[in-house]
Amino acid sequence: MSELNAQPERKPLSLNPKALATRIVKKFTTKEGIIGSYSYAALFTPDIPFLQKKDVYQPFFPLHGEMPLLLGAILGLQHSLAMLAGVITPPLIISNVANFDTEITQYLVSTSLIVSGLLSFVQMIRIKVPYTKYYIGTGLISVVGTSFATITIITGAIPQMYKNGTCPTAADGTKLPCPDGYGGILGSAAICSLLEIAMSFVPAKILQSMFPKLVTGPVVLLIGASLIEDGFKNWGGGSNCYGNAGTDGYYSVCPNLGAPKAAVWGSSKYIGLGFSVFATIVICERFGAPIMKSCAVICGLLVGCIIAAACGYFSPDGIKVAPAASFIWVHTFKLTLYGPAILPMLAVYMVCAMEAIGDITATCDVSRLPVEGEEYESRIQGGLLADGFNGCIASLMTITPVSTFAQNNGVISITKCANKKVGYWNCFFLVVMGIFSKFAAALVSIPNPVLGGMTSFLFTSVAVSGLAIIASLNPITRRDRFILTCSLLFGFGATLVPDWFSYFFTYEGDNHGLKGFLDAIVLVLETGFAVAGFLGLLMNLIIPGEKGDGDTITGESTELEVSSTENYPIKNEVEPNSKEFE
Repeated sequence: MSELNAQPERKPLSLNPKALATRIVKKFTTKEGIIGSYSYAALFTPDIPFLQKKDVYQPFFPLHGEMPLLLGAILGLQHSLAMLAGVITPPLIISNVANFDTEITQYLVSTSLIVSGLLSFVQMIRIKVPYTKYYIGTGLISVVGTSFATITIITGAIPQMYKNGTCPTAADGTKLPCPDGYGGILGSAAICSLLEIAMSFVPAKILQSMFPKLVTGPVVLLIGASLIEDGFKNWGGGSNCYGNAGTDGYYSVCPNLGAPKAAVWGSSKYIGLGFSVFATIVICERFGAPIMKSCAVICGLLVGCIIAAACGYFSPDGIKVAPAASFIWVHTFKLTLYGPAILPMLAVYMVCAMEAIGDITATCDVSRLPVEGEEYESRIQGGLLADGFNGCIASLMTITPVSTFAQNNGVISITKCANKKVGYWNCFFLVVMGIFSKFAAALVSIPNPVLGGMTSFLFTSVAVSGLAIIASLNPITRRDRFILTCSLLFGFGATLVPDWFSYFFTYEGDNHGLKGFLDAIVLVLETGFAVAGFLGLLMNLIIPGEKGDGDTITGESTELEVSSTENYPIKNEVEPNSKEFE
């Protein structure tokens, strides 16, 4: 371990009752134990133009060590706010796709918060598997939340379920709530989590060679690109009323005819309401205090909600009827296996595994811990095992699979705090937010344009992460360009024209096994990131590597200087003033 990354060795907690009591009393009764020497003003001071900001030295809090109670609580709340938007977005979109009522939607939002808090705790505590060298968890501030990748699976699978009769439809064609379809997704996700659990026992170097950035970059890019469409539909008023012509020839009103401030989709007031969220995010990034910058998306959501409430867009009915408290399994769903979703769900877990490796590496880096060697590889193994285990447990807890979140690494970097006690505070706040279901009810009642302004920004940031992964291929060789073209060809095609493969198979017989198999093929080929991932993996295996891009002539002397001549000697047979040499 380098001197830069070196941290003091963790001292075991004293079991002496007297010493332990003295330590607890000191923690709760002294200024050092409660407040510490941290500069709170610097954390909350905005970057005001034309005013010189004083440079403040902030101490670094290592993984293990003392942490003032107040500072731990504040930074833990900051972590929970930084990930709040990402945690609540998937259940809101999934509920809309499955046509769930307000009660089920509120439950899913509450449960998503609770499960994210509990399973983040599993990642942080790092449990050793008995009688083995393996661990569950990273032992770092590795937070987890509901994965965005599953949204694209559900937006493809649920409409398919309505077509094949798995989901109910009213006599007039109205789509009814589909809890059994959601249960099929959960059951499939629980089974497919075994893939990531198995991957955790493969050395990290082998995994990175099997799934290089050339494969994972386009997948992450396409996940974000496919989700941006839903964000923009909500920004314009709601995906449920987009493209639905009313009896008078205009689009149907959003969100419904009797709702406050109802208007046609794409109304200027809806676009403006969503834009207020985006403008606030930009302002927070430019002028906000450090704590605001890491929570800029939530600040934008809050300002959008204030404007919407002041203008009469909110309906308090859902908040009034919501129960005071909620918890896991208040509502349950029948777990089944939906065959067509298996292959796309396996792709989701591959993506989650690769994201986890990248996020854990970044967390080690900002926590000033080694990013190579035995300790680092052990944390990767534990993180992947916990990620797969958490995916299964989340499904059994009625929530779609969770994945490791990256945005909290920015919080660690800004605050210079990698102490796990802050992570435990984060878990506490997430669970509390989820238990008090009035909070979830308030989130569910957010008008679609406000939600769309926030989610569009979030989903675009996912796409940008994919671009960053691709850009890190430096230089991008001809082989890389060819493989990217092959995978993005079908990936972008399926994203832009999602029903392009719906009419390929024409089988209408009674063989349900065959129909399920054909539906699986259709679902994979109509899920942009899944087809891009599988095709990229295949191309990476069969396209041979290049021997080199050739030798580069440097200089103008009569003797040719060659940047690389390995195994390819060059004879100087060119006249220096000839046209060939030029």
